[in-house]
Amino acid sequence: MKLGILQCGSFTPELASEYGSYPEMIETLLSSAGVELEYAVYTCFENQFPDSPDECDTWLISGSKNGVYDPLDWISRLEDFVRDLYKAQKKTIGICFGHQIMAQAMGGTVEKSDRGWGVGVAFNQVAQRKPWMEPWCDSMDLACFHQDQVVVLPGDAEVLAGNAFCPYYMLQYGDCFLSIQGHPEFSLSFVRGLISSQDFQMPPNRIREALISLQAPVDSGRVARWVVKFLSE
Repeated sequence: MKLGILQCGSFTPELASEYGSYPEMIETLLSSAGVELEYAVYTCFENQFPDSPDECDTWLISGSKNGVYDPLDWISRLEDFVRDLYKAQKKTIGICFGHQIMAQAMGGTVEKSDRGWGVGVAFNQVAQRKPWMEPWCDSMDLACFHQDQVVVLPGDAEVLAGNAFCPYYMLQYGDCFLSIQGHPEFSLSFVRGLISSQDFQMPPNRIREALISLQAPVDSGRVARWVVKFLSE
């Protein structure tokens, strides 16, 4: 199976040299599920796009420092490509920014949340059990780093998991689209590095809460198996 990674951002050279790029993190995550995939990377944030949804069997849209509402040509182009993927019924995963661009492309609304930063570990309740959720668990705790949220659901979206801070944390659209607000590909040490990089302005109390939450275990390995099973079905 060939997975196309639609890369929507990059990290500082210091963080990238220590932890890797978005594609490297994603490949490490999915390899932990015990499968070998072929990968193709498209740097969408540099306006490199596939010619067709058929270039790859499945797709994954990464995170980004940008908001999906930013007036940038590549974001508008990506939104169009997301709709093409859905029309072609291509299995696609969205992570953080990817989760949000899928919602916006499908008719939902994404905004900077008045609840502030979601940083650290997000503790979610799984609301629906799907066949690809093996091994099953009714909770899903993941690293997160976001200000924006999906605030109005597209008509085709099912809410699979959420929490009080971010109710629309995991969404599924039909049989082909799955999106997650959190970052299963992020290690907890990487999130600490993002917080300490001082590239983001956060209230001191939010930083303290985030650092405390990073002491909790996360479900990245299980979510990796869920993602691979979803893509393979």
